[in-house]
Amino acid sequence: MEGTRANEQIASPRRAPSQQRSRERVERMLAAASALIAEQGSDAMRMGEVAERAEVSIGSLYQFFPDKRAIVWALAERYTVESQACISAALKDVTDAEGLRRAFSELVDIYYRLFLAEPVMRDVWSGTQADKALRRLELADSRANAEFLVAVLKRLRPGADPVSLETTAFLVWQMGEAAMRLAISVERQEGDRLVAAYKRMALRELLAE
Repeated sequence: MEGTRANEQIASPRRAPSQQRSRERVERMLAAASALIAEQGSDAMRMGEVAERAEVSIGSLYQFFPDKRAIVWALAERYTVESQACISAALKDVTDAEGLRRAFSELVDIYYRLFLAEPVMRDVWSGTQADKALRRLELADSRANAEFLVAVLKRLRPGADPVSLETTAFLVWQMGEAAMRLAISVERQEGDRLVAAYKRMALRELLAE
């Protein structure tokens, strides 16, 4: 898939652990960073605090994460993998318009609930917007997600122009990300209305003949 290839071309700023013991240390570091971000935000997080909470030396932390950006990148990569697995599972068996309507609506609701409940995800998402490389990672994620949707649209509309379907799917995902950012930045009641309106608009476009 185009999105998957794009993800592979974006180099992570951190060193990947190769041994089990190192992987366990990295997991502790990321768990510590997530907790600190949830408490105070990524801007206020300090590398020394991450090392202390993870019970590792500062040198060990820097060995895998040279700076805060690398930690945010690792968390963003993790959410990307999890989201793609969720979207793939939700859409892989959709074969009709009603199935698409139901699966798409449920996916939007899941994302909305996650971002309302997880301050870490909101902070990481905000951080990607200020970093060009992270923004490219997010863009590649959107393209990969759009490919799952394109596969459904091709099953529903086999005679449609594939380029048009790709454009529609990519735009729907990008609009969804923008709608979600807006929804979690306003009062909950208004956010709920915004998410519902996005779903109606997106489904009209996706289900158009």
